[in-house]
Amino acid sequence: MSATEISSVRVPRGGLGHEMRAVMTVWLRELIRFRRDPARMIASLAQPFLFLFVLGAGLGSLIETGSETASFTTFLFPGVLAMSVLFTAAFAGISMVWDREFGFLREMLVAPVSTTAILTGKCLGGATVATVQSMAILIFAGFAGVPYDPLMIVEIMGLLFLMSFMITALGLVLASRVKQVQSAMPLVQLIITPLMFLSGALFPLSRLPDWLYWVTHLNPMTYAVAPLREVVFERLAITPEVQALLNPPLLWGGFAVPVWLQALIVAGCCAGLLALAVLLFARSE
Repeated sequence: MSATEISSVRVPRGGLGHEMRAVMTVWLRELIRFRRDPARMIASLAQPFLFLFVLGAGLGSLIETGSETASFTTFLFPGVLAMSVLFTAAFAGISMVWDREFGFLREMLVAPVSTTAILTGKCLGGATVATVQSMAILIFAGFAGVPYDPLMIVEIMGLLFLMSFMITALGLVLASRVKQVQSAMPLVQLIITPLMFLSGALFPLSRLPDWLYWVTHLNPMTYAVAPLREVVFERLAITPEVQALLNPPLLWGGFAVPVWLQALIVAGCCAGLLALAVLLFARSE
């Protein structure tokens, strides 16, 4: 080729279809990574099973519900489902730190696609992996006194996906500020553990001291856990007294927050955290 010759370069056309293909590519990459790492699934499920069957049995001997159809293990089941996706989704988001260290993140960001498409695909991939992984716990619903209701399972999967998307987006926000892998793990533990314990996943929101009651109501994870418990408890034949003890309504003053509004709050957090992650990555990279 002579010095005067210019090679033609084909730049892919933009548009919605091009962005959606980028989203699907990043989503598929997350699924492939999950499929190639079975030890990751086994390790991440160990803690939820310990909480459900060991902690549930231990605390169940101390906490008397007064119901034959709703033991403390039954109460714990929705919270353990939330826990099973919480850490998986958080690490899916924070894994962007690894991509940065190995140079893959820069390769993605210089591609002719938007940062929004890349991070949306990452959130969808993390949410899909976390939701699919939670199915291993759903298999044991009967052992916790939860019926195998097909519609209930579909509703649970939808709520878990929404929660996982929110937590993956939160992980991306954290990953935008973290530059080293060594700093990622302690930061995730520092943020995710309080979110879990202050969401009502492991203890009923009834009979809490006032300060803790308001802290749990300010925690967005509470609005992800409460609908899961409501979906389960509406299938149980329990007395109003047991319902008030184990599944009290979320109240804003005297207003009982309906499940659809709780899900809408989580969806709003998903959109807000994703937008913040896009903004932070655009500035940092």
